[in-house]
Amino acid sequence: MKSSSVGSKRDIEDHIVPRSVDADDSDVEVKNDDREETKYKLYICVQERQEQEEELKVKEAELLRGNPLLNNPTSFNVKRRWDDDVVFKNQARGETKAPKRFINDTIRNDFHRKFLHKYMK
Repeated sequence: MKSSSVGSKRDIEDHIVPRSVDADDSDVEVKNDDREETKYKLYICVQERQEQEEELKVKEAELLRGNPLLNNPTSFNVKRRWDDDVVFKNQARGETKAPKRFINDTIRNDFHRKFLHKYMK
């Protein structure tokens, strides 16, 4: 084995370097500063998210108010009929149509009889 006066690797690891109390405090302060920065950033992110949610709620409310179909659901009642202002109204009420009957004979059906009465009299 080799023995050296510098010291072996194990000796270096076992050797404890004393630190001053002030040096530890400065590390703690740096960590606290980092924590404060992250807390501040988190706070800002939370505020931005809340603002975005509020903006979305406002936009949604505006969209709902702008839709006439959703504003007054009871306003779709028809107040008057569409043909109230028509000039020629109820013209065919008095006339009754004769019920059509089906006869499978071209000479005896209704069309042929009307044709004969109209043109062969």
